[in-house]
Amino acid sequence: MDVMAKMNVDSLVAIDVHAHAEVSEKGGESLSGALKSGADDYFKLAGQRRPTVPEMAAFYRERNMAAVVFTVDAETATGHPPVPNDEIAQACADNADVLIPFAGLDPWKGKAAVRQARRLIEEYGVRGVKFHPNLQAFFPNDRMAYGLYEVLEELRVPALFHTGQTGIGAGVPGGGGVRLKYSNPLYVDDVAVDFPGLPIILAHPSFPWQDEALAVATHKPRVHIDLSGWSPKYFPPQLVQYANTLLKDKVLFGSDYPLISPDRWLADFEKLPIKDEVRPKILKDNAVRLLGLDA
Repeated sequence: MDVMAKMNVDSLVAIDVHAHAEVSEKGGESLSGALKSGADDYFKLAGQRRPTVPEMAAFYRERNMAAVVFTVDAETATGHPPVPNDEIAQACADNADVLIPFAGLDPWKGKAAVRQARRLIEEYGVRGVKFHPNLQAFFPNDRMAYGLYEVLEELRVPALFHTGQTGIGAGVPGGGGVRLKYSNPLYVDDVAVDFPGLPIILAHPSFPWQDEALAVATHKPRVHIDLSGWSPKYFPPQLVQYANTLLKDKVLFGSDYPLISPDRWLADFEKLPIKDEVRPKILKDNAVRLLGLDA
């Protein structure tokens, strides 16, 4: 299935590489209980309804933008089932003019996750896989995840890793059991060494490990950084400096929608001292190249 057949990349104003499918059309949600309430409070979204994937397509189509869409499968660690990857992939295929499917895979599921990765990529044209080490309770360099990385490297499909602090579980007693230690980008550096052909995206300004993320992305040629999860007005100065210079071809626009609106993100990004020749790279061109949308 060629999910990119309908996408007119040249006409898009931007590509958001980080958008969450948080609800199923059948009613299930990606988070439950205290974890969801903590995220709602952290992002000031209490009481706001999350969109389905078709509703996300309408949202981005209205803005003449495309978006990478995924869920997080942390079922082993949390006991809560994810929004089904097949549902997301099919909805993206049905809205292929604006949506790009990634899969959320649980590395604790072992060979079953490896089989699912290959099937989703080959049957639906899924373009990447999202990992959330905090929520999934694993270090990215844990060998139990290496079977997944082998498939992704073979098929040249990016692995996107949450890095830094997370709003999930924030403010909840004990952080809802979510441990921050898993999301230091230096653990992803091991993955970049052991799988040199694997494209990697470090999601978010990686507080409190921003310098570590910049070091890894500068040192490893296939490691990129997406700018999601924060309003640009809060970006650390060194992140802005590197995005403007050494990493201008490796930094990607991402919002974290629906937790952060791309409208707000783009409005704040306009105020950053980013060079005119670098802006289109961050907003679209780098994503087009990384995701093979110009093929």
